[in-house]
Amino acid sequence: MAQTKTPLTKLTWSEQTELVGLVFSVVSQTNATLYPQYTIGLHAWFLDQVRQFNPQLSQYLHDGQSEKPFTISDLEGEIKVQGKQLQLQAKQTYRWYLNALSPEVVEWLEAWLDKLPATIDLRNAPLEISQVAIANPPTTYQHLLSTKTPKSLNLSFVSPTSFRRKKNHFPLPLPKNVFHSYLRRWNDFSNLPYPQDEFLDWIDEYVVINRHQLQTTRVAAGKRGTVTGFVGAIEYHLAKAAFKQPEFVELFSALGQLAPYCGTGHKTTFGLGQTRLGWTETTPSIETLAVETQLAQRIAELTTELMKTQKRTGGTRALNVSQIRATILARQERGETLKNIAQELDMSYETVKTYAKIARKALNY
Repeated sequence: MAQTKTPLTKLTWSEQTELVGLVFSVVSQTNATLYPQYTIGLHAWFLDQVRQFNPQLSQYLHDGQSEKPFTISDLEGEIKVQGKQLQLQAKQTYRWYLNALSPEVVEWLEAWLDKLPATIDLRNAPLEISQVAIANPPTTYQHLLSTKTPKSLNLSFVSPTSFRRKKNHFPLPLPKNVFHSYLRRWNDFSNLPYPQDEFLDWIDEYVVINRHQLQTTRVAAGKRGTVTGFVGAIEYHLAKAAFKQPEFVELFSALGQLAPYCGTGHKTTFGLGQTRLGWTETTPSIETLAVETQLAQRIAELTTELMKTQKRTGGTRALNVSQIRATILARQERGETLKNIAQELDMSYETVKTYAKIARKALNY
């Protein structure tokens, strides 16, 4: 097991806590190169930490078919662009956010912090953990319901955010999509479920957009394929008639408070959909997004070409296989080894090697 050290400040919370968000201050000891999909490595490192201390919880987090009771962010801080890769700066402090959405994960976090590793073992870029602090305060779902209800809610999407709609990506924060995203997590973890259809009809009727400042981007996300998403800020406002149903007004407010913990949209366990309360102009740097967009575009191009070589294109299997093979080929083109790609895609080396060979043959490379 990795070397451990005690955080500079010991963090504790009550036994009733159901949600909490942490921010890790981490330092790269050297100028280190990052591949654009490095959040896969952060995701894998976290699950491996859970596995070492609680294999049963790790299995649930890895394989569970319900909503995932945690989210992670990418690294915040000064990240340079070097060719087609990203570069961390020596002795520079970066921030990494981790949120827990269920009592089981909250309890595990508290025990884990007492045996915290000295570093986050990110490939090619070990990050020394210098401090851990509370980012989103320890709370309960019931307490979120008791928060004061504002007429307006400002949310900022600080990493690319997207939804799934009719088997495609939907890169717009329409109120119904956003609050459906939050309600799914709420109903899974709060033990205070609300009727989904009735509430979402209310959202569609009474929540309006006052203003927004959004930018569309395309990134490679998760273990395969690409995501078309958005970053920026938005203000939602409750129409006067909304207050005729006070229980939904309370839920609207509670879900807004939940947003920074659970994130917005899909692939939040891979750094997408990071959400903050309030209106902020802070977004990922254009240069960093450009590197991620280049990889996403290449994966999309290869997926299209590989789909043309598929004999059967009905259903989703052909698309899924093509996306995986395109992801492998695009990352290999950027200088990554098949061994590393296999580890991060949670696939056997031989399978990845075979997929790369098949893809190259299909495209006459």
